[in-house]
Amino acid sequence: MNNHVYKKVELIGSSSVSVNEAIESAISRASKSMRNLEWFEVDQIRGDIKDGAVSHYQVVIKVGFRIED
Repeated sequence: MNNHVYKKVELIGSSSVSVNEAIESAISRASKSMRNLEWFEVDQIRGDIKDGAVSHYQVVIKVGFRIED
């Protein structure tokens, strides 16, 4: 079994549709410039309210990726 070292970075995703879409867009964009993404954790969820309804979601996530040998 190999031992691995990981680094964790913070990302902020946003969406006018849903929290899930905000998470998925942040991970999708990060995967274009980062390798070995392996997990994420949600740190914060917030949003904007307009005319009594949610108008935008913003999610702060931390993404872990494996440092290459």
